[in-house]
Amino acid sequence: MLKSQIEQQIKEALKAGDRRLVETLRFLISAVKNAEIDSRRDATDEDVVMVVQKQVKQHRESIEAFKSAGRDDLFQAEQAQLEILQGFLPRQLSEEEVRVIVQDTVSLLPEEEKNFGKVMGIIMGKVKGKAGGDLVSKIVKESL
Repeated sequence: MLKSQIEQQIKEALKAGDRRLVETLRFLISAVKNAEIDSRRDATDEDVVMVVQKQVKQHRESIEAFKSAGRDDLFQAEQAQLEILQGFLPRQLSEEEVRVIVQDTVSLLPEEEKNFGKVMGIIMGKVKGKAGGDLVSKIVKESL
C-alpha cells in the first residue's frame, strides 16, 4: 500500500539524515491522515494519489509565486519537495495518449450525448490520476 510505503521511506530518510525528504514525507503523511479523518475511513492507494496530486498542485502554485517574487531560496526548496512528491504519482499520460482516448470516447457516443460535461465526466473516469483536468478539458474542447 502506498501509505505504508511513504511511512517506510520516512524511517529510511530519518536513518539517512535527509531532512528535506523527512519533512516532505511527514507533511504528505499528515495530509493523508487528514483525508482519512475527513472521509472517516482508511485511505486507499487511489486516495493517497489524490492527496499527492493536491500537494503537487499546491507546490506548483507556490513555485510560481516565489519565482515571480524573486525568492530563489524558497523556489528551490519548493522545487525539491515537488520532485519528491512526483515520485508517488503514477506515470502521467502524454497529450497524444489523452487525445486518442478523447477521440475514441467521442466517436462512441451518440450525437445527443456529445456535450462538454458528459464527455469530460466519462474521460476523467478513464484517466483519473493519470492526466490533469486542464489538459483533458483543452483536448475535449478541441474535439467537440
